[in-house]
Amino acid sequence: MAHIVLFHSVLGLRSAERLAADRLRSAGHEVTTPDLFAGETTSTIDAGFQLLDQIGWSTLMDRARKSLAELPAETVLSGLSMGTQVAADLWPERPETAAVLLLHAAPELPTPVRRGIRVQLHAAEQDEFAPRERVEALQQDAEKSGVELEVFRYPGAGHFYTDPELPDHDPAAAEETWQRVLAFLG
Repeated sequence: MAHIVLFHSVLGLRSAERLAADRLRSAGHEVTTPDLFAGETTSTIDAGFQLLDQIGWSTLMDRARKSLAELPAETVLSGLSMGTQVAADLWPERPETAAVLLLHAAPELPTPVRRGIRVQLHAAEQDEFAPRERVEALQQDAEKSGVELEVFRYPGAGHFYTDPELPDHDPAAAEETWQRVLAFLG
């Protein structure tokens, strides 16, 4: 099974990430959930961005790199919302990454990336952090780079649709996402 690192959203490391990690572990994967906010959490995206500004992206990325130091080179990079950008920023530094899993946001495709790497993106259809234009650009860049990208959009779902503690939660879309993720990782 896979080694997976799951980077949290701008809300911090919360039960949503722990539940996702438990689900992946129950399928036989080894999962690491680094706390890039050093114990801080927020209840809104705006407060999360304020906290991120206080911490600084450079510090956040240093913490993310340290969390990977002891993990195998082929560890799957994954993230929820803000965590997708963390995964994308680390991806070029880890050329042996087995796969990349992006949930709730669509970052730009970094360079360089290995041809043939498998990537999955899951996002709400109307997600402001995965707008149609950005997803289309990601698809075009993936095709040019030889990246095997699968995109799944969920109509009617909110940004954090996999998080059972938030109003955006969509149980049907969340279940479909996790079934697709487990098939992808299997």
